[in-house]
Amino acid sequence: MLLAVVGLLTTAAGRRMGLIHWVLAGLLEAVLLVQAVVAVVRLVDGHRLTEPATFWAYLATVLLVPVLGALWAWTERSRWAGAQLSVAGAAVAVMIWRLVQVWQATGA
Repeated sequence: MLLAVVGLLTTAAGRRMGLIHWVLAGLLEAVLLVQAVVAVVRLVDGHRLTEPATFWAYLATVLLVPVLGALWAWTERSRWAGAQLSVAGAAVAVMIWRLVQVWQATGA
């Protein structure tokens, strides 16, 4: 969510994409990779999902969103690159929320 906020603030200020955007996008991707590894370890240890296909689809997609958002923003050389990163950051937040819902589903 921090990436989304910083992207919106820099867009509103009329500033172009800078190092802070790249750092935040990289940190977000690193956190998502750690989350994916933890999820896989928990699944190997015996955690059962009620909707495994949905979970794996969200997990794979959420890993791609920051990368694709950063590439999309990189192609935009104007101040709107921050807005594009904001879209990616917001999408990741929604997808994580959905991943948590799928993870906690009991199938009752």
